[in-house]
Parts: sequence; C-alpha cells; structure tokens
Amino acid sequence: MKQGAMASAPPDLEARIDAAYEDRSLLDDAETRAAVEQTIAALDAGALRVASPNDDGSWSVHPWVKRAILLYFGVAKMETTTVGPYEYHDKIPLKRDFEAAGVRVVPPAVARRGAFIERGAVLMPSYVNIGAYVGARTMVDTWATVGSCAQIGADVHLSGGVGIGGVLEPPGATPVIIEDGCFVGSRAIVVEGVHLEREVVLGANVVLTASTPIIDVSGAEAVTHRGRVPARSVVIPGTRSKSFPAGEYEVACALIIGQRKRSTDQRTSLNEALRDFGVQV
Repeated sequence: MKQGAMASAPPDLEARIDAAYEDRSLLDDAETRAAVEQTIAALDAGALRVASPNDDGSWSVHPWVKRAILLYFGVAKMETTTVGPYEYHDKIPLKRDFEAAGVRVVPPAVARRGAFIERGAVLMPSYVNIGAYVGARTMVDTWATVGSCAQIGADVHLSGGVGIGGVLEPPGATPVIIEDGCFVGSRAIVVEGVHLEREVVLGANVVLTASTPIIDVSGAEAVTHRGRVPARSVVIPGTRSKSFPAGEYEVACALIIGQRKRSTDQRTSLNEALRDFGVQV
C-alpha cells in the first residue's frame, strides 16, 4: 500500500473542514463548500485517503477526511443519472474515467465518486463506496461490496459475495483494513474496523466483527485475538461452547489453523494453504 504521505493536505483545508463540521452554518460560505469539494476530489484521485499505513506497520486514521465525506452529503444535491438502461437518483455521482485510470470495470459494477481504485484493479459486478481505497491488481469479485472508507491493499482477492463493511462514523473510528496480498473467501464478512494484516487467507463464510474471537489453534495452546488477524494466517469458521442459563450452546468464532509458507511465491502459497488446510473458498 502507498504510505502515509498520501494523507497530507494543506493545513488550511483540514482546518476549514474541522470548523465546518463543528458549525454547519459555515457551509453557507463558498470557500468552505469548495474545501469540501477539494477534499472529495483528492480522495477520488488517490491524493488523500481516510487511513494510511506508516513505516512501522501501524496505521493512522485521518478523521478530518471522514468529516469532509459527511459534510459532502450535506452540500451535495440529489440528481438523476442515467447509464445506458440504468437510472440512479442520488447525491453522490458515479466514479468516471476508468480507461484513463487503467481499471477494468465489468457491468454493472458501481463505484461512487470519492473512492479511489488503483491501476490494474478489476471490478466484477460489485460495489465500492465513497472513501474506500482499492489497491493495484486487486480483484473485487462478483457481488462483493467494499464499504465506506474501507482500505483494501494491492494484490487482494475479494471473492464472490464478500462483504467488507463501511465505517464512516464516528470520524475517528478505524475503518476495515485489508492489507496487501490477502485472499478473502466467498461470502466472508469483515466489518467494524477489523484489520487483516498482509497475506491473510480467510476461508469461505468467515465472519469477523470487532468482538469475534479469532482463536489461533495451530500451537500447543490457544491464543485469542480480536479485531486483528496476524499476517499470513489461514482462517476458517469455527464454533466454541458457551454456557447460558438455558444450557450450553455453540457460538461462532474464527479459527487460525496455520500460516502460509514464506518459502513460496504468493500464488503457490495460497494454493498450498487451501490444499494443506482444506479451506473452502
């Protein structure tokens, strides 16, 4: 993923956005509305992003950029847009100029203005919402959704029907982050700011929320994570027993059953993970 420098912006732009978020009457001012528009245009072009990686592997969230998106909903007007036989009625225009951007878009894929899609990415019939970032050579497969402000790295595969949740409010909340080289299996769901580190493999139907226990069962003792999956982990759906007043029941969790091998290239490693651990995709 491109580094945190992309999050920089003129100090007066950030200050205008923050001031208008606290006092919406400032949106009556033409310069303030222009600052909102400038921020959305920069998001659309990839010059700004909602969250960005740092050199040490951590991530920084930029709340003022989210505030600009929220203000944009306030100043944008409802308009009717037609695309061939399709008609839309919304405040946010559709993203344009995919040929110049070097992005393959298969009908009827939709990306909203304010999302950035890097060169070489492929959108099968899918949906990418405002504020999202989709890295180079990433495949967003059929009926997958990339929610508001989600950060998707390069060389990622979001399989058919994957649901990547949006995190727009509160502005300081961390969005869903899928780092470079991850493979997300069919119908998997990742929401509430969950972070997949580099080259994670999620099997089909894995559901990860902020509170989902992600249990590493590959060693002698179980180790539980929440909200973050360590790099190169292979994850499948699981259950664990939990006692309730009415009895003991199985509740959902996710199981880390091993890691992709470092000795192979990405494609071979992925294939080996699916074969060696019997992960369904």
